[in-house]
Amino acid sequence: MAGHSRPKDGVASASLCPAIYAFVDREKKDVDARVKPGHDEVRMKRPRRSSVNQVLISLPAAAISLFVSAAPAFADLKICNRMSYVVEAAIGIDEKAATATRGWFRIDPAACRVVLQGALTADRILLNARALGVYGASPIPQNGSDTLCIAPENFVIAAARQCRGNQTPAPFTQITPTRTDDDNLVAYLAEDSEYDDEQARLAGIQRLLVIAGYDAAPIDGVDGPKTQSALAAFLKSRGLAADIVQSQNFFTTMVEAVQKPSSSGLTWCNDTPHKIMAAVATDDGKAVTSRGWYRIDPGKCLHPDVTGQPKQVYSFAEAVDGENRAVKYRDKPLNWGGPKELCTRESKFEVSEQGDCGSRGLAAIGFAPVDMSSGGKTLRFAMP
Repeated sequence: MAGHSRPKDGVASASLCPAIYAFVDREKKDVDARVKPGHDEVRMKRPRRSSVNQVLISLPAAAISLFVSAAPAFADLKICNRMSYVVEAAIGIDEKAATATRGWFRIDPAACRVVLQGALTADRILLNARALGVYGASPIPQNGSDTLCIAPENFVIAAARQCRGNQTPAPFTQITPTRTDDDNLVAYLAEDSEYDDEQARLAGIQRLLVIAGYDAAPIDGVDGPKTQSALAAFLKSRGLAADIVQSQNFFTTMVEAVQKPSSSGLTWCNDTPHKIMAAVATDDGKAVTSRGWYRIDPGKCLHPDVTGQPKQVYSFAEAVDGENRAVKYRDKPLNWGGPKELCTRESKFEVSEQGDCGSRGLAAIGFAPVDMSSGGKTLRFAMP
């Protein structure tokens, strides 16, 4: 972007940057019920993982950790998702000095996906995972020690250390999955909340409800009247039957519904062929808070988290390429902003003090006011 820092695939809120783990699923015997703030009824019990039966290695939020097994790999490999996000995974295979990558494998919360079949003779197996664009920028930390090539859509890359064409480099983390009772291999993706399958599924539903503008917070995987009320209202507004919640493709249906323009709140829709990074700001009468960056994939819509009833809402968005560099159209950055200068930074940010941005290591960007007088507004970003 001209005159200020480029937006990265950051996250608009610190709550969207969990630590990630992979661990062995063993028998759970001891349970306890924990009341979560914001819910006045608990319908789930939370497993207490024993240090004897369960090995869980915790690393900082910017790392992926996995349980290491010394057993050789001879069976199918599957990745299981115990996160509150729908994720897409890519795997890397190192074998005899050659490295190949393959992706994307979509995995819903509480679901598993076979990513390799048959006898595994690889020297190393590596993993890269990302959340769908509906969540804004990917909340999954990516800082693996191996850099391999990926592509935007489904891909198989035979020589994955030298990127060509539309391929881009991405960090992969080496994994050593564990063997299950059925003689297969498995690795789990999990948040530091340590959800079990049932909790991960409910937390995934809660997260999408919040993105759609319904009050299902906190996102904790605990059921109660608040979550049920929000879910019922969402299904009714989208013309969906209540029993669809039990269907195998419910998350696909829900993601599609969430990505449609809404009659309430702010909706961004990307009608360009480029990825768009966006930021929102709200004026509550006391302070103006700017927040970003949100990723909006081509052809998709996104609802930024605008809570309460702000006096004024502002928006800024810019098209970027695969390396998050500003896309230019007729020698000018392709962006959508306005005259209201507010503070931002290159990575994820939330800034409540506006003014003198430069002296604080921030960049001033021109935001456009959004008319929310009708209760909802859809901004469509299109090519000039």
